[in-house]
Amino acid sequence: MNKTILVLILLSLVACSGRDTDHVHGGDDHGGAIQEVRKGPHGGRLLADGPFAVELAIFESGVPPEYHAWPTRDGELIPLDEVELVVELERLGGKVDRFDFSPQGDYLRGDGMVTEPHSFVVNVRASHAGRIHAWSYQSFEGRTTIAPEVAREAGIRTEIAGPATLVETLPLYGTIVPDPARHRAVSARYPGIIRSVARKPGDSVRAGEVLATVESNESLETYPVTAPIAGIVATRDSNVGEQAGGRTLFTVVDTSSVWAELSVFPRDRLRVRPGAAVRLKLADAETTADGRIERVDEQAAANQAVIAQASLANPAGRLLPGSFVNAEVAVASKDVPLAVRSAALQPFRDFTVVFEQIGDTYEVRMLELGAAHGEWVEVLGGIEVGARYVSENSYLLKADVEKSGASHDH
Repeated sequence: MNKTILVLILLSLVACSGRDTDHVHGGDDHGGAIQEVRKGPHGGRLLADGPFAVELAIFESGVPPEYHAWPTRDGELIPLDEVELVVELERLGGKVDRFDFSPQGDYLRGDGMVTEPHSFVVNVRASHAGRIHAWSYQSFEGRTTIAPEVAREAGIRTEIAGPATLVETLPLYGTIVPDPARHRAVSARYPGIIRSVARKPGDSVRAGEVLATVESNESLETYPVTAPIAGIVATRDSNVGEQAGGRTLFTVVDTSSVWAELSVFPRDRLRVRPGAAVRLKLADAETTADGRIERVDEQAAANQAVIAQASLANPAGRLLPGSFVNAEVAVASKDVPLAVRSAALQPFRDFTVVFEQIGDTYEVRMLELGAAHGEWVEVLGGIEVGARYVSENSYLLKADVEKSGASHDH
């Protein structure tokens, strides 16, 4: 069986085993309910205690979500000033939101906004005619519980939300070329006949290693032509029996450091500055390298592009001269007090969310987002500094929540 399918099955089994089956509150149906929830004439949840009842609903049509309530006795509305009503919401992590109610038209209105997510244990207490009535029920959405071993098997990884540096990058394209300072043309010291050739293009050589031997025309003595630096034999223009003369016999290139020549559109030239960090990726999409911009040309080429040159360490020789590369050049940065990884974000209802982890339970956090660059996105609200959130494979949690039917119906 496909591992991903197996993991999803395990997630569903574990999550469902720890999830309460009653997800309905007020007029908001979070799905998955097995018990039938009694509804009042206003579409809210009807909480009854003998002849006394309270219909409780979250109202959010044209206003931020708020509680509305209608107290009745034997189905008849009770004078609102005779009822004292309090609702407390126990959220994941121990936070409790309290709402006191006061008359507003023909209903009692809660004194605050019911913030997202609408996922909590609801505790209701009403006082009327000297009697106290109390109810408690669960109303969860975007929540699932997963055993630690299943989370590890699924590749679910978490991080702590906190400060980050957002780096704006500019995509560029170019070619790997030898570092001019590490390129040597090798010729014979004295004119003569080439007697032997020891190396061919592509061979690695050490500094001082013999590349060829030449018999001097004057002394008739044979002397070695050696590599001036360690590197790769890039070209050979020498064969046995030829006259060495003053021409170049070999070129040796030290590829432990190379350059990338990157094409910059003129409109972006002032944004690409010497010293800027650059990350390159070769066409195989696996080989990457980090370096810095060394210089930017002052003159445009025939195609109107300006060349920016970046130096790159290449000790393993993976960056071959002549290779095409994609690059991301840092052109601006911004320090923010709170950010999460872009890969952690998931769509949920009309929101962008991350999943916060508390114990073995994961729950959506609706985010207000700011600037986004690279792997980070700024968070303006919805999660607190220090919260542990799912940074890798959060899509598995979203899939599990959706399979459970834990939706939000207005």
